Amino acid sequence: MSKLKLIIQREFIAKVRNKSFIVMTFLSPLIMVGMGFLVYFLMQKNDEKVKKIVYVDNSGLFSKDDFKDTKTIHYTDYTALGIEETKKKVEAGNYYGALIIPKKDSLEILAKSIEFYSKDSPGMSVMNSIENKIERKLRNEKLNNFGIDIDKINASRIQSDIKMYNFSGEESSKLINGLKIGVGAIAGYFLMMFVMIYGTSVMRSVIEEKTSRIIEVIVSSVKPFQLMLGKIIGNASAGLLQFFIWGVILFIVMTVASSVFGVDVVEMQSSRVPAEQFEMAKQATGGSKGQLILQEILRLPILKMFVLFIFYFLGGYMLYSSLFAAVGAAVDNETDTQQFMLPIMLPLILGVYVGFATVINDPHGSIAVLFSHIPFTSPIVMLMRVPFGVSWYELAISMALLLVTFVFMVWLAAKIYRVGILMYGKKPTYKDLYKWLKYKG
Repeated sequence: MSKLKLIIQREFIAKVRNKSFIVMTFLSPLIMVGMGFLVYFLMQKNDEKVKKIVYVDNSGLFSKDDFKDTKTIHYTDYTALGIEETKKKVEAGNYYGALIIPKKDSLEILAKSIEFYSKDSPGMSVMNSIENKIERKLRNEKLNNFGIDIDKINASRIQSDIKMYNFSGEESSKLINGLKIGVGAIAGYFLMMFVMIYGTSVMRSVIEEKTSRIIEVIVSSVKPFQLMLGKIIGNASAGLLQFFIWGVILFIVMTVASSVFGVDVVEMQSSRVPAEQFEMAKQATGGSKGQLILQEILRLPILKMFVLFIFYFLGGYMLYSSLFAAVGAAVDNETDTQQFMLPIMLPLILGVYVGFATVINDPHGSIAVLFSHIPFTSPIVMLMRVPFGVSWYELAISMALLLVTFVFMVWLAAKIYRVGILMYGKKPTYKDLYKWLKYKG
């Protein structure tokens, strides 16, 4: 155990003393926030660009009221100019596109005969906006032909706002459901990235020591299994330290934000805010957007999510790092790892795809539940389900399966590691790995 402890300390110290580790630990949160603001800024800038669209209405059905200007789209009537002249002018000038509405005998034929000309491919949002305007006009025209009063139909429209509760009286909302999706997706994605980053770090460390022949000296005094386990745990400890620092930063930020917006973090997390209290809080805060979003975030099971994130990070990392370490021991350089990387990466990628495809739409569906229990995908999929509420019974099964699989995979990887660590000069194949697994020397 003393040798294992020394290996863990050596790997941990080497990792945390690395300048890139120190810089990224404190810069990563700022970079992520900065990227978020940059994306938002670019989206805002893109939306600010005014698109000039002209239309030729030979049907006589549309008016300027049907093509009202928006913040980003300005419409101009070029009907008097004619179709061919309009096309030439739009092609030569600084226009977004030309909408051509021909004259047809029926509304059904007209709906399928409208054309849009542009120099470049138009954006989907612009086309959807134009299609919605045309469909609304044609639908109203058809209703008029049926003798139906449009004003009465418009007056009969009622917008509903369904209030959502669970049986304990706690209120939910569309906003909090959106936040759950966002938090779950971010947690799953970050977990995949960290498993890949720290897993490949273990692999590179093994390859570096193997190619420099330092490994031959090391294994003369420690068992290969101890060396592999020490590398995995040492890197995991560095990752946990990074998470701890980020957790402290997040706690400080949320504490400052809660004091600014006047929200009691302790009360929100302990009482989970029954519906009546939450409604009172809305009224007390004046319902400002920032306050409501912060309140909704604080209603999430933050502590539970953080603890489970640590567990699934460790479980997923240890599981995959043992495979990365085995691959590192089997090859002489990083180029040779490519043939073995795909089978390792596929479950991680599958977990992300399953999470986004199923958890977002049905977090408690059979597919989401199944993949949240499969050890190779559970670290990602289960984390994405946690914000929606997962029973401790399900969590216990998922955790137990992950731990058992981790122990088995470490044992399996150790058999490859102990042989491959001293093999040089030959590019290994899957057949070689199978032979190493059967080796009993």
